[in-house]
Amino acid sequence: MNKDRRKQLEALRERIDALKNQAEELKGELENGPLNDEQDTFDNMPESLQNSDKGDKAQAALDAMQEAADALDEVMSALDEAAQALETAAE
Repeated sequence: MNKDRRKQLEALRERIDALKNQAEELKGELENGPLNDEQDTFDNMPESLQNSDKGDKAQAALDAMQEAADALDEVMSALDEAAQALETAAE
């Protein structure tokens, strides 16, 4: 592989790293913001309210936000794999 293609691959890898950083930031904002706040609200509900429609909706929202956080983990993992593949290609 020539020098120009290696530079192109390095530039792509850097862009992938930037995307991974953005995904990490998004996950942190989600977990430290709405997910944490909703969990606190749910935990502070009386048990009778937790077992009501309102509690069910809060739990569904928590589950959906956790799914989003898990999906961001998967995105970061896929981005790591892509970056590693580009590094291998540039060797």
